[in-house]
Amino acid sequence: MPFIPHTEQDIKEMLEVIGANDIDALFDEIPSSLRIKGLDGIPTGVSEMELNRQMRIRAQKDSRLLCFIGAGAYEHHIPAAVWDVATRGEFYTAYTPYQAEASQGSLQLIYEFQTMMAHLMAMEVSNASLYDGATALAEAILMAVRLNTKKEKHSILFPSTIHPFYRETVKAIVSQQQISLIDVSYDKKTGQIDFNDLKNKLSDDIAALVIPQPNFFGVIDDVDELTNWTQKNKIISIGLVNPMAMALLKPPGQWGHEGVDMACGEGQPLGIPLSSGGPYYGFLCAKKSHVRQMPGRIVGRTVDMTGKLGFVLTLQAREQHIRRAKATSNICTNQGLMVTASTIYMSLLGPQGLHHIAMASHHNTRLMRDELLSISGVEPIFSSPYFHEIVVRLKKPVMPCLQELSHAGIQAGFDLSTIYPELGNALLLCATETKEKSDIQLLARQLQNVLEGRKATCLA
Repeated sequence: MPFIPHTEQDIKEMLEVIGANDIDALFDEIPSSLRIKGLDGIPTGVSEMELNRQMRIRAQKDSRLLCFIGAGAYEHHIPAAVWDVATRGEFYTAYTPYQAEASQGSLQLIYEFQTMMAHLMAMEVSNASLYDGATALAEAILMAVRLNTKKEKHSILFPSTIHPFYRETVKAIVSQQQISLIDVSYDKKTGQIDFNDLKNKLSDDIAALVIPQPNFFGVIDDVDELTNWTQKNKIISIGLVNPMAMALLKPPGQWGHEGVDMACGEGQPLGIPLSSGGPYYGFLCAKKSHVRQMPGRIVGRTVDMTGKLGFVLTLQAREQHIRRAKATSNICTNQGLMVTASTIYMSLLGPQGLHHIAMASHHNTRLMRDELLSISGVEPIFSSPYFHEIVVRLKKPVMPCLQELSHAGIQAGFDLSTIYPELGNALLLCATETKEKSDIQLLARQLQNVLEGRKATCLA
């Protein structure tokens, strides 16, 4: 909010009307132990002109960074038209479309989003988005447990190659529902799910298997074998996927003989910028037979009595989301603006455009891998195919190398050593279509300097 019109006198009068002594009294239900004491380093107030100047300076610093991090948030080119259209008042300030007669534009856009996601995933139905990729996975797991007719099935096979932040979020949510997450290890040579360990973890109380594709290491798994295994053992399969990768790889609806039961993930690669951590949104697709257990909103297309086309919220009325424990989902936030941007993004690019971006990202990652492995002190860790992320091992600890490269304006990747210490000095890197050959060569040259004990050269 760029302008707050309330004067001190306005605030005083409003507090008098509601019977509060001060603004802090409005938050007295928050325990004092949870409140911050102050904002260190933040001035009490600056002029609008000075604030704008500081923000411009900081924005310039951010824009000059060369990013190879990835790890669940990806830098893709976003055509200017995407957010120019998404921030029009009709979309930007539109409320959740409960009243169909007043919300046909928003409802149609959500319907188009659902249709595009269902096609991209090769699935039958899609919801209208969830809070983010991590909570979308949690909701898919809750959905899988509800779908099981045998109530004693409340354990989930949960590979350790799932994004560690997703793992933490899912654990926080499903542990309150008496659902157990059974770790499945990965093969140290391939980076794929250890199939022998997977088979050993099978038991009568297993409800579902989560299949990441690509996984957190960027590795591509044998999803056909995994999906067929779940069907053979009568457990539900959940594909956790990068939507951009699905423009190049086999979509989850075509895995194995019958496809997965559900597919979910983070929608950020589809037109959402890297904006200091969000907001993002989650997507969830499923087989039509599972649709009544699907959380979130679903928009349907119909005709009225005169045959005129119309769009409505389907299956789930507003009241369902305030039924507490009896509701299908209590995390059904529709990230409407993000979905709007993604719908515009996919509409502009089309299937061929998405395929081109995915191919260019993979090509640049292959180039990056070749450049990095030519450096003494850099070696590959996994032998499996990959999409647009790779893991390499450095001869020095990763974090000091990343810090030194950051001084040169390069965000050189994600340090895996704290989460996967068994991999040693492991570095996860990503290259999308936004990188040029010169960018990749610069990364390799600067990393070589750091590994050989020289300072990285500032890009400025």
